[in-house]
Amino acid sequence: MKVYDAASIRNIAVVGHGGSGKTQLVSAMLFVAGAVNRMGKVDDGSTVTDFDEEEIARRHTLSSSLAHAEWQKTKVNIVDTPGFANFLSDARAALHVVEGALVVVDAVAGVEVQTEKVWAEAAELNLPRLVAVTRLERDRASLERTLEALHRDCGREIVPIQLPIGEERGFKGVVDLIRMKALMFATDGSGTMTEADVPADMADQAAQAREQLLEMVAEADEALMEAFFAEGTLTQEQLVSGLRSATMNAKLFPLVCTSAMQAIGIQPLLDAIVAFTPSPAERDFPALDAVGAATTLKTNEAAPYSAFVWKTIADPFAGRITMLRVVTGALKSDSTVSNLTTDSPERLGHLLVLQGKTQEHVTELKAGDLGAVAKLKDTHTNDVLADKTAKHRFPPITFPEAVLSYAIEPKSRGDEDKISTAMQRLREEDPSISYARDPQTHELLLAGQGQLHIEVTVAKLKRRFGVEVNLKPPRIPYRETITASTEAHGRHKKQTGGHGQFGDCKIRVEPLPRGSDFQFEDDVFGGAIPRQFIPAVEKGIQDARTRGYLAGYPMVDFKATVFDGSYHAVDSNELSFKMAGTLAFKDAMTRARPTILEPVMQVEVYTPSDFAGDLMGDLNGRRGRIAGMDTRGTMTVIRAQVPMAEMLTYEQHLTSATGGRGSYHMEYSHYEEVPHQLQAKIVAAAKAERGHEVVEEV
Repeated sequence: MKVYDAASIRNIAVVGHGGSGKTQLVSAMLFVAGAVNRMGKVDDGSTVTDFDEEEIARRHTLSSSLAHAEWQKTKVNIVDTPGFANFLSDARAALHVVEGALVVVDAVAGVEVQTEKVWAEAAELNLPRLVAVTRLERDRASLERTLEALHRDCGREIVPIQLPIGEERGFKGVVDLIRMKALMFATDGSGTMTEADVPADMADQAAQAREQLLEMVAEADEALMEAFFAEGTLTQEQLVSGLRSATMNAKLFPLVCTSAMQAIGIQPLLDAIVAFTPSPAERDFPALDAVGAATTLKTNEAAPYSAFVWKTIADPFAGRITMLRVVTGALKSDSTVSNLTTDSPERLGHLLVLQGKTQEHVTELKAGDLGAVAKLKDTHTNDVLADKTAKHRFPPITFPEAVLSYAIEPKSRGDEDKISTAMQRLREEDPSISYARDPQTHELLLAGQGQLHIEVTVAKLKRRFGVEVNLKPPRIPYRETITASTEAHGRHKKQTGGHGQFGDCKIRVEPLPRGSDFQFEDDVFGGAIPRQFIPAVEKGIQDARTRGYLAGYPMVDFKATVFDGSYHAVDSNELSFKMAGTLAFKDAMTRARPTILEPVMQVEVYTPSDFAGDLMGDLNGRRGRIAGMDTRGTMTVIRAQVPMAEMLTYEQHLTSATGGRGSYHMEYSHYEEVPHQLQAKIVAAAKAERGHEVVEEV
């Protein structure tokens, strides 16, 4: 496999709404570029980048995968990303290690909710973007309608550099507005392209579109604006260089027209990627300096090596596959490198370039390239491999907190250890899931970004690791807190012959703002409690608060201050003061007016406008607060805050109410108090579930 330098590399993340045609477009790009000898299809599970069994079964991308092709002597690294809300963190991770994004928009469906989210994420990173309008061969496909939605929802800086020739099933080519040539394609999926003059019936339309392109390029550069006003136009050289500069600086976003299934428009798309997106040598990589301040790093092959781990794949056969971006220097096969995150050495075996699941060995990966290495012992996502003298690090990718939990139990006895091992591997691959044992119920809890996310994780457990589990109804992560300040006293005294036990403390508890968790303060003067026993008092309170008071949920958002107490020179010990702290906490709860908190979700519902009224009524019925509504063409976006407990069945309801045309996204917003009339039900349910009498009545 050839080794490429930074100037001959383009790194592109293909992003967009789920089902918009990203994977099929990547398949067409690989085929037309000659990287594969036949074009895979999503429908028959033969694409390069959707190779996981679960992806093939569901016909949707569930995890980012890497492929590459050579075009015009340039290596184009392509990251195919998921478009469903539950898996969007993978797309965000990919955007952090590339120089450009290819935003795919379905010409029939137009701009959908996840399109806007990935666009905003790319904008936050100031990432150059190309827009590929795909599926133009389908019934009801419309570039005009799609472009109008893009201008409205993503920005007027999106500018077509092509026009489609033919509509819907008659789509057969594109007019290149830069060279004013017609590019005609065979419709048999072969990708065969011929060049011709612009059709006479499109001459006026093409001239007008080119004029708009010239104006947009001129607007993006002051010198070009002056030239445009002076001459009334731009030269071909000014147009090309101006468009490249504006695209690289994220001032303009060229739009191309494609049909992935028929391989129409793929060559000019690849041309645009090479011509208008920056190479790693032309765009600095985000970094952190020695004191942790944000800076950037030039992609310098002559500098000492450094690389950033952006994804991990848990392969049950090959072991852990670590996907990385080389930022400076070069990584070489059969060498030892330093993991600066864990402060440990790692032995690199074979360096790999990935073509989906196919691995090919390379002798080295130079700065700017994307690659992988198998079987690293102690390296995970967000780790930094670099020379020990390196003063820089790289900002970690942030993954969202899990929002929905299910209790899982193995179908076969003795599988709990296998579950734990498999979940640890899957969590390395997907940090947005979490897995833990509930300290109160001892249930195994699997948490993720939504029901689909959890179902896919369970399917991976079965397919990859041979572990089958049952899912129980999702648990709501309620919390408890206090609403009043009070003082309390806890005394533990026990005499059993010989040394006894004695611990005595007085504490003050007071509410804190939401999100403050727990604070402990030592305000003891005069040695009323010896210094070595103060941490034991805190531990007693900590243990008691994690078990809760009303319904067994952790107590949060309060401060406990120990301010007095007494001790016995012989009988006092850490255990005694830990017990005293627990007793003081329980005493405080009898007067601190404890209450239950529930998680509230920020919900966005994307629906055809005909259903908006009914869906708003339904959200109100779920104790939701409508925060706003936007109309976008024939679609409406409803924003609301709704308690998580009311959203557990929403996915099924939305699908039923809109005939599958609606979608929604939710993420954790904050905790707030449960209405009093519902608290009794929560306490009763917790009491029945736990089956013991330590749960107090409201």
